[in-house]
Amino acid sequence: MEIEILKKEKTPQNVIDHSIAVCKKAFQIAENFPKADKELIRKGALLHDIGRSRTHDITHAVEGVKIAREYNYPQEVLNIIERHIGAGITKDEAKELGLFEKSYVPETLEEKIVAHADNLISGTKEVDVDYVIKKWKFRMDNPDDNIKRLIKLDEELIQAFKDD
Repeated sequence: MEIEILKKEKTPQNVIDHSIAVCKKAFQIAENFPKADKELIRKGALLHDIGRSRTHDITHAVEGVKIAREYNYPQEVLNIIERHIGAGITKDEAKELGLFEKSYVPETLEEKIVAHADNLISGTKEVDVDYVIKKWKFRMDNPDDNIKRLIKLDEELIQAFKDD
């Protein structure tokens, strides 16, 4: 159903392919967390970039929430869409970026899983945290706080399970 909605909204095919890859990566991460809501992760991962059907800038998350709301998705899915950008955007960062002044930092396990899966997929290819850090250093003026949040997410969701 989500793929049909992406197509109906004229989401570019490369974004749909990316969303499918993010969903697969999110499911891999979720294997570490038996209590994670897999259906919520699936919906959130597939729809996280639906706002790119309207814009490719930072506001795509906000636009995505508007679109998903039109399809009556529950607040939990809307939160995943809104909070998936990078490792989250703080209230202060949101103000600097011209977004509505509030926190866009992922809070729930499912939000964190989808956000981090998105970080670890570039296009449709899996990348590592070092790749993401290099990309952010190149693209952002002051990436330090974002990088700290990224590393914290990686430690919480992936590194803690590497030695098992």
